[in-house]
Amino acid sequence: GRQIACEHGTRRVVRYEYNGKITVLAEKFDGKPFNAPNDAVVHPDGGIFFTDPGYGSLMNYEGNKGELLLKEAIYRIDPKSGKIDKLADDIFKPNGLCFSPDYKKLYIADTGATHYPDAPKVIKVWDINGSKLTNGKVFCNMQLGTLGAGLPDGIRCDVDGNIWCGALPGVQVISPAGERIGMIRMPETCANVCFGGPRRNRLFMTGSQSLYAVYVETTGAHIT
Repeated sequence: GRQIACEHGTRRVVRYEYNGKITVLAEKFDGKPFNAPNDAVVHPDGGIFFTDPGYGSLMNYEGNKGELLLKEAIYRIDPKSGKIDKLADDIFKPNGLCFSPDYKKLYIADTGATHYPDAPKVIKVWDINGSKLTNGKVFCNMQLGTLGAGLPDGIRCDVDGNIWCGALPGVQVISPAGERIGMIRMPETCANVCFGGPRRNRLFMTGSQSLYAVYVETTGAHIT
């Protein structure tokens, strides 16, 4: 279908139409421009959930350097009215996000990044209650002992409810109970992951300067 994208530089959430045109879905909240929307997912009801951590405002390399005019938060765009609602802001730097297989939970990576060494590096989870988020809590801590903080970034869920997360030192696999059950070590930092291929059983991983892929014995829960 049509692609939803977050543009760091323009601080917008947009949709690329079939005819090549761009439709702006979100660029301001309460009259203020977003910090720099980072990642987005689409619910079966058409609602678009996206994160706004503000990394694009930290430096010109990732967007446009400047102060944050909005508290870092998670938002939803209503599919019928186009109204933008803030769902939660009790998270430091909301980054990658994904739904559970049944769309009843929303997982979000709280990265913190290297700019904030003392910030939390965790994945949080909320229950989805209609168009609202409830019962937010820490799902798992990405700390890896002597290897340091995992710096969770892009995340995707497989059909068994496991979370696959781009995080140091590559990709970490977390069970639905929040326990680390696997790891793919990579020679580069991994930012984002995505299940693809005809059976959605090929995991694509974006490194600092490379794209990696590996077949896995599971399938992605969702197309996006």
